[in-house]
Amino acid sequence: MSEEKAGSYKGLTEARKRANKKYNDRFVEIKVRVTPEKRSVIKEHAESMGESATAFINRAIDEAMERDRSK
Repeated sequence: MSEEKAGSYKGLTEARKRANKKYNDRFVEIKVRVTPEKRSVIKEHAESMGESATAFINRAIDEAMERDRSK
């Protein structure tokens, strides 16, 4: 019987930490407060569109700004 590797995870490597930091440094966070119910509705809608909630929110912002510029 082969020995399982369960429990062998020792945390992030230094290379992975650097890669994560490099990726995250390209972005900023904007916090939006919604109720848990609204968050569920947003998440379900995004999934039905084949998107993550973040991708959906970014698309919604882009479309709203484009509409506003067209006025």
